[in-house]
Order: sequence, then structure tokens, then C-alpha cells
Amino acid sequence: MTINEIQEEIIEEFATFDEWMDKYGYLIELGNDLEPYDDTYRVDQNILDGCQSKVWLHAWMEDGKVYFMGDSDAIIVKGIVALMIRVLSGQSPDDILSSELKFVEEVGLKDHLSPTRSNGLVAMIKQMRLFALAFKAKQA
Repeated sequence: MTINEIQEEIIEEFATFDEWMDKYGYLIELGNDLEPYDDTYRVDQNILDGCQSKVWLHAWMEDGKVYFMGDSDAIIVKGIVALMIRVLSGQSPDDILSSELKFVEEVGLKDHLSPTRSNGLVAMIKQMRLFALAFKAKQA
């Protein structure tokens, strides 16, 4: 699936909830369903700066696609990590770098996250794009 197709799925999923408490519950559920984070990568250099809670993010490239794994010690943030991985993992570096992540605004995440969580989300997007840029440079 393309990044835009995945985003459309997420937008539709969030649209089924009328209340933000239900959307938070869904984020928590997504975080609980996140693939377990390999403790090998639970190291300081994989911790994102700019997040109030601890967020670990690891990336690798396989067959021209960038893959991510991540985790957080905060349940809602872990759900946000799961969303970002769902959208960007398995995509090419070019697609990651050129993507407009419209789902963040369309589902209301931007408006309903605390300022520190919003900053963390921006840091996560930035780091995922930096990984994509590094892998693209390696390919060249």
C-alpha cells in the first residue's frame, strides 16, 4: 500500500469514533498491538530527543525499503509510534521524504495532543525522515 492509502485507512478508522476519549483508547490499543521492540536496540542512541516520554526508534533498509521498529514508555505515545510505523515502514526513502503526513491533522492528533506530545510527534517524523535521507544517500 502507498503512504496515502494507509493514511486514508487511518483517517477512516478514527472517523468511527465521536469522542476523543475513544480515540485515545484506540491509540492505546494500537500501542498494545505494536510488535515487541527488540531489547538489542533499546540503547541511548535510539532514544528520540524532543520527547517528554522515552521513545526508541530503530530503522533498517531491506530491498530498497526502509523499515522501522519503535517503542515508548508512555501508552498514548506508544500508539502514536505504532501509527507512524504503520504509515512509513516498508516504504522507499523517496516516498518517505516526499510524503505529506496529512492524517496527523485530519484525525485531530495535532489539536488533541499536549504540547510536549506534539513536539515528540514532530521529532519522530523528523527522525524517520532523517533515517530515509541517510538510506537514500547510502544507495547513491
